[in-house]
Amino acid sequence: MAGHSQFANIKHRKGAQDAKRSKVFTKLRKEIIIAARSGPPTPDLNPRLRAAIASAKAENLPKDKIEAAIKSAQGNAADDSYEEITYEGYGPGSTAIVVHALSNNRNRTAGELRHIFSKHGGKLGEKGSIAYLFDHVGLVVYKAESIESFDALFNLATSLGAIDLEEDGEGEDKVYAIICSVEDFGKVRDGLYAQYSDGELARLSWRPKQRVLVDSPELNTKLMNFLNDLEDTTTYSMLRGTFHLWVSGT
Repeated sequence: MAGHSQFANIKHRKGAQDAKRSKVFTKLRKEIIIAARSGPPTPDLNPRLRAAIASAKAENLPKDKIEAAIKSAQGNAADDSYEEITYEGYGPGSTAIVVHALSNNRNRTAGELRHIFSKHGGKLGEKGSIAYLFDHVGLVVYKAESIESFDALFNLATSLGAIDLEEDGEGEDKVYAIICSVEDFGKVRDGLYAQYSDGELARLSWRPKQRVLVDSPELNTKLMNFLNDLEDTTTYSMLRGTFHLWVSGT
């Protein structure tokens, strides 16, 4: 019986891992489709597509799946008609949350989000109810280990028009986040890519105007559970290995 139980546990864990992997692949495929539709379907001519493909390769998405996603972006299949949608709401502890979603069904996505917010004691808000607490910015992220000189990166970024450069994480998880205006995003991204090749992430994002330190262990746990639920759904865009969801205290 013990052997049977152990085998069942192994099967359960493998099933959970396979399900999680499938969700990751689904998110990556959506990112590639959106990126391919945002410009030329050729990576060399489309930095966003190049970054999406790099993210997919880092997660071991098979080459044929990547090529199929790019091809799908050129078609008109209803299931692949994804659009980018921004949602706003209050999470645990009245934290202001902006969620960037890729969806082919607005009603379903709104329903899923409403359920997740409610489950964790929050509430999905109306358009404009939260956005004023954030700045809409361009964001380019590099792993710190891929950059030889922080000063050189800083000097290049500022010369291209970046307004800030932040450090986040420690050790092998440490990253540099270059922040710029929406208007300068293309110039900053392309200039950095020309010098340092493609980064971990390049996209328009939302940055809180005022950050609040979460110093309550209980609230921190609630926030992490909430964010994990968001990240665990197949609906929302995944930002490669470093998932950044900025929150603003109210």
